[in-house]
Amino acid sequence: MIAPPETFRIASRRICCDGSGDIPAALGHPRVWLEIDERGFVDCGYCDRRFVLIGGAADSVSHDDGAKAA
Repeated sequence: MIAPPETFRIASRRICCDGSGDIPAALGHPRVWLEIDERGFVDCGYCDRRFVLIGGAADSVSHDDGAKAA
């Protein structure tokens, strides 16, 4: 399995992703709304970014791999 390119720790179960960040939004992908379920994370279907709920089942602060807080 290939690891997602970026991981963001977030405080909300609902997040939107447009693939931007360091690049202009026009170069990203269509904005999509994602919902974190009981697994504690969700991956964007366009850019493979992973969004992890802070304190959720998938949040492993002790194994911090450079995750960015959003």
